[in-house]
Amino acid sequence: MNELPLMDTQDGIVLFYPNIPKNAAQAVSEVLNTRWIGQGPKVDEFEKRFQAKFTDPCTCIAVGSGTDALHLAYILAGLEEGDEVIVPVFTCTATNIPFLYMGVKIVFADVDENLNLDVNHVASLITPRTKAIVCVHYGGLPCDMSALWEMGKAHNIAIIEDAAHAIGAKYKDHYIGSQSDFTIFSFQAIKHITTGDGGMLVIKNPALVEKAKRIRWFGIDRSSKQKGIWENDITEVGYKYQLNDIAASIGLEGLAEFDDHLAHRQNLYRLYAKLLKNVEGIRVIGTEYTDREHAAWLLTAEVDDRERLIVHLRNHGIESAQVHYRNDRYSIFGGRTTGKFPKMDAIEERYIVLPLHAKVTEANVEYIAEVLKKGW
Repeated sequence: MNELPLMDTQDGIVLFYPNIPKNAAQAVSEVLNTRWIGQGPKVDEFEKRFQAKFTDPCTCIAVGSGTDALHLAYILAGLEEGDEVIVPVFTCTATNIPFLYMGVKIVFADVDENLNLDVNHVASLITPRTKAIVCVHYGGLPCDMSALWEMGKAHNIAIIEDAAHAIGAKYKDHYIGSQSDFTIFSFQAIKHITTGDGGMLVIKNPALVEKAKRIRWFGIDRSSKQKGIWENDITEVGYKYQLNDIAASIGLEGLAEFDDHLAHRQNLYRLYAKLLKNVEGIRVIGTEYTDREHAAWLLTAEVDDRERLIVHLRNHGIESAQVHYRNDRYSIFGGRTTGKFPKMDAIEERYIVLPLHAKVTEANVEYIAEVLKKGW
């Protein structure tokens, strides 16, 4: 086995590693010495700074997970039992599981060659019962938003962006999260910004913001309660979906370091693309666009003979995996119908995720490229 370069782990070059800000421990310690460790002023500050950085004029509501944010977005979009929602067949199950809570009918759409939503297939699935389209910016690569916004406007349906992978991604020079009806972000352990676990709901319509805050907190008007003017009644079903100040303090430190971290990941993504461009049997996904900026959360490639490649990489101390899977494989979503999603079928056994995170160096990428150039 070749010597492993510059990776501070005995496990070789691992697929994921948390990005912990250098001042995170100090920030948490400071919070622990205040009267607020639950939802308090740090959550408010995190929302305001995240909005100013990425989503303005849309409003940010911090929550306990990206899945919490998705569920709230679906509620605020007015989705009800029996409504249809078009969603990608390929995504983390978190995108689609909340619909099972709600009795909403899931209508899966096929993927394109880069594992994002196939907008042409989406257009063919719209019916009078369609109430929303959910897109997922897979790996940090923005979907074809112009086509989706056009469909939303033409059919008066909500466009909801699952941007769990896509903090810092841009579409036509605008940050993802600043234009659609709803967008969600994830601060789960291995995302660009982590709060241990957490998420952000982004809302375009200002009239929905106070409702979002209520249903984030059991249906209670928390601001009125703290001021002593709450009427002590709950009129809508709520949840315990809030972020806390301990988590928000880590998020704020991650936000402070974000530009450098994003630049590092994007640099590695470009280096992978350059070094693997002419390597037989592998294609880096998402390199061909000029109208969108990849957030580089995942480096996904389409490859020949994936199982042999995984073993080849493992034998050289390099971790790889599929990470996400098509959702129609799962019984909870009704199972798979053969041939229904031909593009997903074509790529299902051909995609793989390679290491890309804060601890990966240029030397690591060069080493991985050399291993791949040897063939497998």
